[in-house]
Amino acid sequence: MSDNNHSVPKTGFQHYLLFTGLIVVFAYGAYSFVIPRAVEGAVLTLFAPHDERSREAFKEVQPHTWAISTPTFTGEFVPEGTDLKPYIKTDYIFDFTSNVRVESKDGYSKGAGEWILKANGPGGLGEEGIVLEPVLGFFVLALVLGFGGAIVVTFFFPATLGYMAQKVVREIHHAKDKIRLQTGFSSEVVDLLTMPEGDLKQLEPHQVRSAFKLVWDRTSVDDEDLARQHGKRVIKFEEVFTPEVDLVLFRKEVLYLRIKEFFSDFVLNEIVDCTGGIAWSRNRLNFFKGMRLYMAHHFTEKYSNNVTGLAYFGAAILIVIIGVRGLKFIPATRPSLILAAISLEGALLALLAFGLVYTGSEERMDKMLKKMEDASKNQLETMKDVSLDMHKLADALVGETSELIKRKVEEAIAESLANDENVKKVVSEKVAEKIIVAMQESLPAMRPR
Repeated sequence: MSDNNHSVPKTGFQHYLLFTGLIVVFAYGAYSFVIPRAVEGAVLTLFAPHDERSREAFKEVQPHTWAISTPTFTGEFVPEGTDLKPYIKTDYIFDFTSNVRVESKDGYSKGAGEWILKANGPGGLGEEGIVLEPVLGFFVLALVLGFGGAIVVTFFFPATLGYMAQKVVREIHHAKDKIRLQTGFSSEVVDLLTMPEGDLKQLEPHQVRSAFKLVWDRTSVDDEDLARQHGKRVIKFEEVFTPEVDLVLFRKEVLYLRIKEFFSDFVLNEIVDCTGGIAWSRNRLNFFKGMRLYMAHHFTEKYSNNVTGLAYFGAAILIVIIGVRGLKFIPATRPSLILAAISLEGALLALLAFGLVYTGSEERMDKMLKKMEDASKNQLETMKDVSLDMHKLADALVGETSELIKRKVEEAIAESLANDENVKKVVSEKVAEKIIVAMQESLPAMRPR
C-alpha cells in the first residue's frame, strides 16, 4: 500500500542527456518544418491578392518540391532549378527557400539565409517588401518550442529516464512527507488519504475503518458538553461509517471536508494533487494531473519570483529594441531582431501566465481567523487536561502516598538505631565535635581565621 519504501529517484546524467537531445530534435524540427510552413501560410493568407483580376494575373512563386494551395488562390508549381523570372509578377513575391536569387536570372535578389516577402497590392507590405532572416528572427521561438516539446514528452518516460517524470515522482514523496508533518498522521493513514479512487474501491470498509476513524477523531472540533448546552448533537463516526458505505464518496465528501475545515485549504489541495500524481504514475495519460502536482507544489513555490523577473527582463529587452527601431537603426524592411524580442517576451509572459494558473489562491482572512481560534481552543483543552493530570499527581503525593513515605522513613531510622556500631559512630562524632568547639572557645589561637 505504501510507496515510502521506494527510494526517490535522483536526477542523473541520463536525464539531462535525454532532455537536451529532445530539445535539440524538437527545436530543429520546429525551425525546419513547423515555423516556415506557419509563416508561409500566414503570409499567403494575409497578403495574397484578393480581387479576381489580380488572382488571374498572379503567379505564386513557391519554389518548393511540392505545390501549395490556399482557399484564396492556387499557386503555380515551379520546379527546382527553373529560372523564376518568366513566372514572376513582381508585385507579389513570396520566397521561403534557402536558395540564392540574383536579379538577372530570377528577377529579384535574395541571400541564402533570407526570406523575401513582397506584396505591392492594396493592403500589402509596400514596394520594398520585407526581408526576414529566420536564424535571427525565429531561433528563440524554435528553442522555446523545442523546450516545451521536451518537457511534455519526458512526462511519459519512466522516472529513471524522463526528466519531468523524475520531478513528479519526487514531488509525490515530498507531498506525502509534508502531509504527515502538517497533519500528524502516520504513513499508512496518508497512503489511504492519497490513494487513487480505483485502488480505494478495491478495499473493504473493515480494512480502512481504524484509519478513517483516526482522521475523524483528529479533525473533530466539537465538544459534546458544549454542544449539549447549545442544543446540538455531535455526530458520531459510527453513524456515518456503515458497512455499506462507499469508501470513495466517504473520503471525498466527509474526510476531505473535515480536513479542509480543521487544517486548511492548502493541506486538502496537497492531498488531492498528490492523489492525482499517484494516478499519473499508474497511467501516464493522466498527464495534466502529474503536471499540476509539480507546478502547484514545487515550481510556483520555488521559481515564481524568477519567472516574474525574467518576464520583466524580456520586456526591458523588447523596449530597448523597439526604441532602437524608432531611431531608425533597425530598417523597417528587416524586422528579424524585433521578431526575436517579441518571441522571447511572449514566451516569458506565457510561462508567467502558466505559472499563475497553478498558483494557489490566498485563503480568506475570516477562515484563517476561525482556524486560528480552533487551534487555540484545542491548545487550551490540552493544557487543561495536563493541569488536571498534575493536580491528580499532587493529590496522590500528599494523600495516600504520604503515609507510605512516612512509613519508609521510620523504618530507615529504626534500622539505623538497631545497629550498635551505627549508634557508637554517631555518638563519637558528636562528642568529638563538642570537644573541638569547647577548645576553640577557650583557646583563641585555635579559632579558625
